[in-house]
Amino acid sequence: MRTYLDNAATTPICDEAKLAMVDAMDAYGNPSSTHASGRKAKAIVESVRKDIANRLACSPSEIVFTSGGTEADNWALTCAVQDLGVRHIYTSALEHHAVGHTAEGLGSSSACEIYKVPHDADGVHDLLWLDQQLEKHAKKGEKAMVSIMHANNEVGNILDLAQVVDSCKRHGALSHSDTVQTMCHYPINLTELQLDFAACAAHKFHGPKGVGFAFIRRGIHGRPLIKGGGQERGARAGTENVVGIAGLGAAFNLAIDNMDAKAAHIRSVKAYAIDQLNQAYPQVIFNGLSAEMDKSLYTVLNFYLPSLHDNSMMTFQLDIHGIEASGGSACSSGSVQGSHVISALGKKVGTRISFSGYSQTADIDALMQALKNIESNLATIKATA
Repeated sequence: MRTYLDNAATTPICDEAKLAMVDAMDAYGNPSSTHASGRKAKAIVESVRKDIANRLACSPSEIVFTSGGTEADNWALTCAVQDLGVRHIYTSALEHHAVGHTAEGLGSSSACEIYKVPHDADGVHDLLWLDQQLEKHAKKGEKAMVSIMHANNEVGNILDLAQVVDSCKRHGALSHSDTVQTMCHYPINLTELQLDFAACAAHKFHGPKGVGFAFIRRGIHGRPLIKGGGQERGARAGTENVVGIAGLGAAFNLAIDNMDAKAAHIRSVKAYAIDQLNQAYPQVIFNGLSAEMDKSLYTVLNFYLPSLHDNSMMTFQLDIHGIEASGGSACSSGSVQGSHVISALGKKVGTRISFSGYSQTADIDALMQALKNIESNLATIKATA
């Protein structure tokens, strides 16, 4: 029997999303067609768009369906530079590659200058430094943009996003945040927050893979990243993924409706994991702020055990023992360089376990048993060497 502790990479799809997707398969018309079958498909798309907008306190016209968070992140940064006059982008060494690699590409083409906001050993960003830099650009009449994720997908650190947006507004800069890990896990009111761009991926809250949306604040006009037809009000070409959007909508509504109860349950599982690791391994190090419940995602815990991590390929060993976890972002799977986030924090390595509403304390018990087995195997190998 296997134990799944990699929910930050992707979550199991919920039954409600499956049912919505099966029902949507009968709406086989093209949403752009004006006949009855087309209108039926279009109605599904627009109903989901309206529900999302209502939940996030924004306008339906500000929600554009995409293939997921990566596309939404790429679009925001590219649009800012190509269409909105941004010449300075402030991001972080801790960003998901969807932002980091996009920013690097824009910088290497000399389209703009890229800056990394300093952070301490726990990954806490220096927002005062950021504010001072934005003020300098504002005085020179230079357009800037800030792109820092709402919560880190590997070590869980939660950013004071309201403070970042406030700095951007005061200095005339654009604000973008990869909200993939916080969407449907934390309350987000886009009218109050005044963020300019945000990203969502359905598979992070028990929806299907390959679908998500971009939030683009009203009044921001840029060319579509995906070019072709006039779908999504001309913002994103390509026939809408009606089945995927239906699944996204069902999972989104379920997650929002059950947010408080789900969060309380997952917090209890995470707290249990922290307690068990501390008891069994007093030398355990928790990377970033992942063990600080009020400062990190309740869905993520990243730990380092010197006695085990330094002597084994931990993720591989855990997999052998039936535990599915990760050493970092799933999007970097197979990289021989390891986690860029852990490296940027000046650490060697770490194991990320991540939770969902389906997680139980029994999963942590299975993890602890696997760690004991790995430890025993290492001791045997050392004794016979």
